[in-house]
Amino acid sequence: MMKHITVIGSGTMGNGIAHTFAQYGFNVSLVDISEDALKKAVQTISNNLDRQVNKGTIDETVKSATLANITTYTDLETGAADADLVVEAATENRDIKLKLFKDLSAICKPEAILASNTSSISITQIAAVTKDPSRVIGMHFMNPVPVMKLVEVIRGYATSDEVTNTIMNLSRQLGKDPVEVNDYPGFVANRILMPMINEAVYTLFEGVAGVQEIDTVMKLGMAHPMGPLQLADFIGLDVCLAILRVLYDGFGNQKYAACPLLVNMVTAGHLGVKSGRGFYKYTPGSKDLVVADKFRR
Repeated sequence: MMKHITVIGSGTMGNGIAHTFAQYGFNVSLVDISEDALKKAVQTISNNLDRQVNKGTIDETVKSATLANITTYTDLETGAADADLVVEAATENRDIKLKLFKDLSAICKPEAILASNTSSISITQIAAVTKDPSRVIGMHFMNPVPVMKLVEVIRGYATSDEVTNTIMNLSRQLGKDPVEVNDYPGFVANRILMPMINEAVYTLFEGVAGVQEIDTVMKLGMAHPMGPLQLADFIGLDVCLAILRVLYDGFGNQKYAACPLLVNMVTAGHLGVKSGRGFYKYTPGSKDLVVADKFRR
C-alpha cells in the first residue's frame, strides 16, 4: 500500500507533483537542497490551492489537509528513507539524475519504487545505476501538474510488469489518465512535440512569418490551445534545447538538430517565461501576450 511519497526537486514540476499527491491524501516529503526553494514551493502550492478554492473545485478543509500532508527536507537521506515511491523531478540533466538514483538505491528500502519525471532521458540508463532496475520507471507528468490529466508511464528495458501496473493504477488514483510507453528517446510526447516546436522556430528564423502569425496559424488552423512558440516559452527554451539534444544524440537524425536561433536564445539567457523574455516578453502581473522586441515586425 502506497502511503509515503518522496518528491525530489521543488521547482515547477516538483511542487506540482507534491501538491497533487498531497491533495489525494498521501504523505509527501518534498526534498530540495535549498531551504529558500522549499519555502517558495510551499507558498506556490498554497497559492494554487487558493485558486482551486476560489473556483469551487475544493474547499478550505481540503486545502488545509493538503498542506498538512507535505513535509519539507533539505537532506535526501532523511526525506527518502521511508518512501514507498520516490518521484524525481530535478533538473533535466543526465549526470544529476544518475547520481541521484545511485544515491536513492542505497538510501531507500528495497521494495520502494524509484520514478523519474524526466521528459526525455533514458529510464533504462537511469535504472542501470541502481541495485534493482526492475523497480525503476518513468512518471512524466505534464505542466501544470494539478490540472493536466496525462501521465506518460515509461517502462525501462528492465522495468517489471508489477511496478508498471502499480504506477498505472496509482496515476488513476490521482485522477490522471496514464499512458504506457516504451523507453526510447523523447518517449511519445516530446518525440512528436519538440520537432514541431523546432520547426516553428525555423519558420521564424527563415523569415516565413512572425511570432504571432506562426502561433495564430497553429491555434486557429490546428485547434492548438497555445501556439508552439508560446508553448516553448512556457516549457522553457533551455528545456526544449536539452530535449532536442537528447533526441539528436539518441537517433543521430538531422531532423532533431536544434535551430540555431533557439541555441542563440538559450545562450543569451532568453529562456521564456522563467526569464521574462523569449519569443514573447513577460511582465509580472500582466496576462497580455506581447511579442519580444527582438521579433517585432
